[in-house]
Amino acid sequence: MAGRERAAPSASGRLLAVLAAFDHEHAALSLTDISRRAGLSLTTAHRLVAALTGWGALERDVNGVYHVGLRLWELAALAPRGLALRQVALPFLEDLYEATHENVQLAVMDGTEVVYTEWIAGRSSVGVRIQVGARWPLHATGVGLALLAHARPAVQEGYCSGALAAYTPYTITDPVRLRRVLAEVRRTGVVVSSRQITDDALSVAAPVRGADGSVVAAVSLVVPWAEARVPALIPAVRVAARGISRALGWRPAPPGEPRA
Repeated sequence: MAGRERAAPSASGRLLAVLAAFDHEHAALSLTDISRRAGLSLTTAHRLVAALTGWGALERDVNGVYHVGLRLWELAALAPRGLALRQVALPFLEDLYEATHENVQLAVMDGTEVVYTEWIAGRSSVGVRIQVGARWPLHATGVGLALLAHARPAVQEGYCSGALAAYTPYTITDPVRLRRVLAEVRRTGVVVSSRQITDDALSVAAPVRGADGSVVAAVSLVVPWAEARVPALIPAVRVAARGISRALGWRPAPPGEPRA
């Protein structure tokens, strides 16, 4: 709403609105674009953008267009579920890629969405609509199902009771079916998600546990659906997930004791 400023709860809310104007489809914005997308007057946007640029949260190129600055990248490196997790997981993700030469992904749960923190592109031509930082609903991806299956029961029930968006005819949109799938994931420790985002891809995913045994992330392979050799992919994904979990400090319970 150009030229009119929406009510904002605070100065910090307006600053966050400026940063939220940027996303994967809008990585480079003019001041006018920022003003419009943040719902701020041009004058207010100019003042806030200048402050964020001075601090390093935004950068202005020679054409006067703004981009997210390196200062935010430095802060993101401190996030335990971001770059810190990626550094621990990367050797295992690279091993998984070398063993399969398929698309490898690492993701974490954020609210009702899965956020991808690492992606290694495979040699196949399967359409993977993923990049680092991308978000997708939990029910429509292998990593999302692995994470949702190990969330608190109240979180699972709240998600299953909400709207389940469809992306292909194969996307899980029935809450009863979703509950069955989540129970199966907990039983087997692995997810096989077929043609849910695109009708040519299949994902095999497994949960990653932290030192206390809770699920903190998920790792997956994404392969062409028509060529998928699921029995061969499952052990590879499990080995990668288990290796990352051990590197994070997780230790499996001794025989006869319940797992965390």
